[in-house]
Amino acid sequence: MDILLVERLAPEALAWLQERHSVDNRPELASDASALRKAAYNAQAVVLPRKSVVTREFLDFAPVLKAVARMHLGTDNTDLEACRARQVRVIEASTANVRSNAEFLLAGLLMLYRRGIASSLMGQRHAEIRMGRELHGSVVGILGLAPTAHALAFMLNALGARLIGYDPAVHHSAPIWQRLGIQPVAVQDLVAQADAVSVQVMYASRYQGFVNDKLLAHCKPGQVWVGISRSQLFEPAALAAALGDGRIESALLDGAETGFASRESPLHPCQNLYLTPRLGSHTREARTRASWYVAHRLHETLTGAHHTVGETPTNLLDLDALARVRA
Repeated sequence: MDILLVERLAPEALAWLQERHSVDNRPELASDASALRKAAYNAQAVVLPRKSVVTREFLDFAPVLKAVARMHLGTDNTDLEACRARQVRVIEASTANVRSNAEFLLAGLLMLYRRGIASSLMGQRHAEIRMGRELHGSVVGILGLAPTAHALAFMLNALGARLIGYDPAVHHSAPIWQRLGIQPVAVQDLVAQADAVSVQVMYASRYQGFVNDKLLAHCKPGQVWVGISRSQLFEPAALAAALGDGRIESALLDGAETGFASRESPLHPCQNLYLTPRLGSHTREARTRASWYVAHRLHETLTGAHHTVGETPTNLLDLDALARVRA
């Protein structure tokens, strides 16, 4: 067996891969770690879902493995040092979800600005008419310049929003701010001036609890927040307090970790906190882009061949997002 698929690929990318390699499609192994280790014994490459963890022990059960592929970005569930020591290539579809996440953040902002839409979608056919707001002319704070922020900035600029931004890893004089049409400001000024805040910080352990009491004390009252960053970025008690006293009118966070708003968390009673299960990256188009990227990288790893753009229909490649990431 060349490739073990525990994560499903888009049908067209799967067919392309099956024409060139022996592929075993076993998504049921995602919930059976023991069976997964046994199946990986003869695999030269595996495509794994987010919840499947690659450890040194896993690699011990995969002696001929050459590549571990993921359809998502993030290596917390992969022992990179162990893979490097075994010369196992780690493949991530790192830009496939850029546009889908940006559109999710935009949709979240629009929904929180126009709350009456959500009431009607929840089945309240005669919902109370609520006064909404417009993105045009409002100040949106871009917290974090992850690739998703690049796509989101172009969308918000087109809608006439004024953008201010902060990234703890990007200097205020960096040319990327001007290219994206974002005015760089101190993080306290961002939360003090913004009508809405979009959070897409590239998370690292040193940023745990970055959004805390000290920062949220500067909030402009009535803000709305959307985010796709790791929930460890937020200090739960501080966020709960801001949601409770009106500094933050409402927040929509995608992909929060287990326990973030559990019964034991101060966030549990917050009715104006909305959590979604990583919906930002789940679109047909993002799945197709990720599938083609993974398929080509696996073929390249197993054969030494290099693909060209012409091998994949150009409408399936997020070329403009890639160009912005490389800019």
